Amino acid sequence: MAHQDPARLAKYVKDRRLELGIPRKKAAAEAGMSKDTWQRIEEADSVRLMSISKVDAVLGWASGSAVGILEGKEPITTKASENAPGVDISQRPAVDIEGRARDVIQLATIATTSGLTAEEIRELSDKAVRDLKANGLI
Repeated sequence: MAHQDPARLAKYVKDRRLELGIPRKKAAAEAGMSKDTWQRIEEADSVRLMSISKVDAVLGWASGSAVGILEGKEPITTKASENAPGVDISQRPAVDIEGRARDVIQLATIATTSGLTAEEIRELSDKAVRDLKANGLI
């Protein structure tokens, strides 16, 4: 199990709740927990992971984001789908998309070309990522 940082989670949860303008009592009710449990999360007190996972939907985060924050990751926000009522869509962080695109390009280059140095492959993948960003694809 990864190292857990309840103080980090507490700060993220409280900051996001305040950003959204949701009173603690209302946030707790929407999450299906007592306001005391929500307060324990915001004060970095011991709370079951099941309770922590309930804050995601209330704060507009993808499922698993709160537990991820506890383990040092960043939350992934969601937005309501314009085409499917009741469906939320999450967006991967751009840094993650760019890094994965670089990895895929590098692996494809290695698999399909010969004679390129590691530096040339990195330059090629960096240029491809820049071009994809410039064209609004990532």
